[in-house]
Amino acid sequence: MKILVTGSTGKVGSRFVPHLLSKGHEVHILVRDRLKAQPLVDLGARAFVGDLSQPDTLTPAIKGMNAVVHIAAYFRTMNDDEGIIRTNHSGTLNLANAAIESGTKRFVFTSTGLVYGSGNPYPARESDPCSVEGLRAYPASKVAAENDLLQMSGLDVRICRLPFVYGAGDPHLKEIIPYFKTFKHHPGTRMHMGHHLDVAQALLLLLQCDGLQGETFNVADDAPISCYEIARSFGMEADAFDPTVPPPANPFQNIMDISKLRTRTGFRPLVPSFHVAQDLDIL
Repeated sequence: MKILVTGSTGKVGSRFVPHLLSKGHEVHILVRDRLKAQPLVDLGARAFVGDLSQPDTLTPAIKGMNAVVHIAAYFRTMNDDEGIIRTNHSGTLNLANAAIESGTKRFVFTSTGLVYGSGNPYPARESDPCSVEGLRAYPASKVAAENDLLQMSGLDVRICRLPFVYGAGDPHLKEIIPYFKTFKHHPGTRMHMGHHLDVAQALLLLLQCDGLQGETFNVADDAPISCYEIARSFGMEADAFDPTVPPPANPFQNIMDISKLRTRTGFRPLVPSFHVAQDLDIL
């Protein structure tokens, strides 16, 4: 399969592209910095310099491709709502329109489990309504992009809502611990995570399985873990939390139901829990 991947130099994309190449796929990558993409080029990917905000730069990368996996997203700068929306919503639509114009129908979009509210008395399901109201700019931009993608004709859209992704040398997990106090997380607050190996597995399944047009899927592991356990695994539990923060009112907050992905694609987590990743030394 010939596949264009965006976000290939980010945490998820830089681990997913080598996985695709190892399976024998022809991979184009859309990058803003060709030098940063050199390790992937050395593995066999073909780099195209472009920007999601500049539609005319997208066509050369997507021409002749069978599918797009759109991973690129703007998240880290929390005080740039305009930039987040421009990249995650408008940029996604620019890419989708370029795909339609180029005749590339299959379009896998990586969204986020943050689109769900906190009131469900059960793990969040794909059928649960998601509204931009009350959401931070990042998940709100993803909801808006999801909704617009599903209304576009000429695209075989598959949406993958990611958990907190970790592993394979990614420093993301340790980096998030100082934010437990910033975001008022209680030690018992649970996070639903997914290892890079399982994100790659899910994305590949959504690329290859037929009959998934217009469908949304949660991906995560089998064992949500407390913030305390994460902090303790790095020896940072003593200073990671504000002791005045009350325990979470809803034990299902931040937890996703992955039964649909299992049933429709045969997905089974290769790394079913953070503790297994620790035991296998694949953090």
